[in-house]
Amino acid sequence: MPLVPTSSIVTAAREARAGAAAFNVIHLETAEALVTAAERTGSPVILGISENCVRYHGSLLPIVRATLALAEASTARVAVHLDHITDAALVREGVGAGVKSVMVDASALPYEENVAATAELTAWCHERGAYVEAELGEVGGKDGVHAPGARTDPDEALAFVRATKVDALAVAVGSSHAMHERTAVLDKRLIAALYEKLPVPLVLHGSSGVPDDELRRAIAAGMTKINISTHLVSVFTRTVRDTLGADPALVDSRKYVKPAREAVAREAARLLGVLGTPTTVPGQQAAAETTVQG
Repeated sequence: MPLVPTSSIVTAAREARAGAAAFNVIHLETAEALVTAAERTGSPVILGISENCVRYHGSLLPIVRATLALAEASTARVAVHLDHITDAALVREGVGAGVKSVMVDASALPYEENVAATAELTAWCHERGAYVEAELGEVGGKDGVHAPGARTDPDEALAFVRATKVDALAVAVGSSHAMHERTAVLDKRLIAALYEKLPVPLVLHGSSGVPDDELRRAIAAGMTKINISTHLVSVFTRTVRDTLGADPALVDSRKYVKPAREAVAREAARLLGVLGTPTTVPGQQAAAETTVQG
């Protein structure tokens, strides 16, 4: 299936008041697991490639090209997205390589500098047909930069969206990056206020630390794109540990990576069900009904 735009997945989820699942790629095995989950459930998925992931692999092109190839070969609806990109050169390289969705992360900068940097890159991306997400109100736990108690002000968020012309906004409502326990409690009143105020979809980062029921409540309040990484990384690592612990003589990495990949596929599929990610895009259901009736 041709690569699916992030915008179509997010728009469908927002219209259905459901969650658009965005799971992070760490390496090829996790990308394969996430695509498998989408194929098993019939749900779309957004594969996020972060700046940290790019740094780990040493360059952008190998992991981006491999992920794009997986997405295009899949029978599921898969989008590829650059996540938390602070380096403008990486934004340009990724869009040039075929990625049509990017999170421009200038949130560590003072507000006016964040606006200026985000607006410049957003205009550049829009000229090339790329969808842009940005962040306002720092989300906790990101490399010591973001304040854990930060909250996004709705009026400031509206001004930011209008000034930058971004397509989606990551907001601070109580989640924190890299949490290993799912204990976060989100500010649902703030989510609802942001949903009513802003003309663009809301994005929840740090969702690994948010329990299932709290994710459902956040989506009901108006959150749309749900980013999950650490939780699935933990599933992968725990399975590797268990497999090696059961057979200390095991040396073939394929024999302990394969069950870890399968464990991530199962958990990602379960999360797709939790988020209620819609299986159709706007207009697709009506077209299907017309075909049946005609």
